[in-house]
Amino acid sequence: MAYSLSYRRPARVLSPKASLSDASRPTTGFRSILPRGIPEALSFDRIIAGGTCPPMTARDFMHFAKYVEHSAENLQFFLWFKDFAGRFEALTENERKLAPEWTREQTEVAHRTAYKNGSLATEAAAILKAQRLDVASDPFCDAQATDTSVRDLARLASPTSAVDSVTSRQAEGAFEDAGCVQPFTIQPYREEISRIIALYVAEGAPRQLNLSSRERSSLLRALEVTTHPSAFRVVVETVEWSLRSQTHPNFVRWAICNGNRPRVTFARGLGVTCISAGLLTGVLITLSAASRQWRVMAFLPFMVGISTLVAAWKGMCVVLHGLHRRHLRPWELFSGDDFKYDDDWATQENLCSNSYEDEPWVAKYDQRNIVRKIFDREVWIEEPALRQIQDTIFLQALLLASAISILGTGIFCALPQGNFY
Repeated sequence: MAYSLSYRRPARVLSPKASLSDASRPTTGFRSILPRGIPEALSFDRIIAGGTCPPMTARDFMHFAKYVEHSAENLQFFLWFKDFAGRFEALTENERKLAPEWTREQTEVAHRTAYKNGSLATEAAAILKAQRLDVASDPFCDAQATDTSVRDLARLASPTSAVDSVTSRQAEGAFEDAGCVQPFTIQPYREEISRIIALYVAEGAPRQLNLSSRERSSLLRALEVTTHPSAFRVVVETVEWSLRSQTHPNFVRWAICNGNRPRVTFARGLGVTCISAGLLTGVLITLSAASRQWRVMAFLPFMVGISTLVAAWKGMCVVLHGLHRRHLRPWELFSGDDFKYDDDWATQENLCSNSYEDEPWVAKYDQRNIVRKIFDREVWIEEPALRQIQDTIFLQALLLASAISILGTGIFCALPQGNFY
């Protein structure tokens, strides 16, 4: 089964050089827009939810973002936030009251004051006081703590574990650069938020997000007040928009290619060779004394060469497609460890970056000779929707090759005999 013959694979989306401002993206409705060339079965939400098969899983998506597009921090941050929001909602009501929601009005105020020095500590105290916490069931404060300031509440807190010193210093520096005071620690997940700031938000962070100075300052001012997931609202919308409108279409386009670059280059060369053989066959027979019927022999190499070249131009090898197989990616050839999407990779305390130049597979793959790369190991394509897309592209290549081959063969048949030999 194939899609419509008018199908076109997703266009390549270039990465913006500057951060994506709020004015350049829609604030609502973008989650329901499916980019052209992507079927519902391969939608962003379905991939993230784990409803697809290899090579279109969330793990493959992460590998593409890291090794091909070099923007894994967006997907890592987005997956962490989804997990964090779920864990926050699972807290008790009294724990959630400690971290009030950050409204859009407060976000606009933070944007307007992003370049001004100052603190929102007074506002934070007013917000917490307005929440009217249930003192009797609040494990972090007592009857004398209800009317104290934010700093007094912080002194009454009993943190469960100490934040790593490096992470703490990086988060502290980020808050100071934004003109904010150090936040109190009684709010839920405050230590985890500090690690996230050091990993994704602070200047020079190992996985620094592509945020403008204004966006970063606004986020830190929100996190100064609360650890509620709504504090990340603007940043998450920006990251999600980038994933949906750029990384996801590029991932689907890349996954359609069933061969590595040497194999596709080899297929293109094979296609050009077959086309040249068809031209040579037609010319030699036309110049000879053979009858016109023999000139039809040029059709076969034309057909094979053009279809192979068209498919290879879209990243597909017709031989691999005939078997519904694909080449293993370089990192799949030498990596046997399963990639896990849990809190460890998102907030690990060693704060490692997404650099992969030192990974063992890089040097091993570079040492492989070109012939071995062309005939690398193959694996079955499990995702049905991807196979249907490839079937459609192959059918388009066959139809285009048939039309051009018939035209070319007809031209040779119409020429007069050369009778040179």
